[in-house]
Amino acid sequence: MPIRNRLKALRHEYRMNQTEFAEFLGLSVYQYNRYEKEARQPTLEVALQISEKVERPVNEIFYRIEGAQE
Repeated sequence: MPIRNRLKALRHEYRMNQTEFAEFLGLSVYQYNRYEKEARQPTLEVALQISEKVERPVNEIFYRIEGAQE
């Protein structure tokens, strides 16, 4: 099942551009951009880091689409 994320919506809530949000999360802009565009999936460690930084549960940021094919 594909994993999706709500990073872009979350970034907009914080009223930041990608560079600012990546820096806030402690990620490179390149790395963050690939996560936001769902070109790459973060490791569990990075997903937890993001979750802690924005004070949201991991499953509120990252989620599966049930029944969808990869």
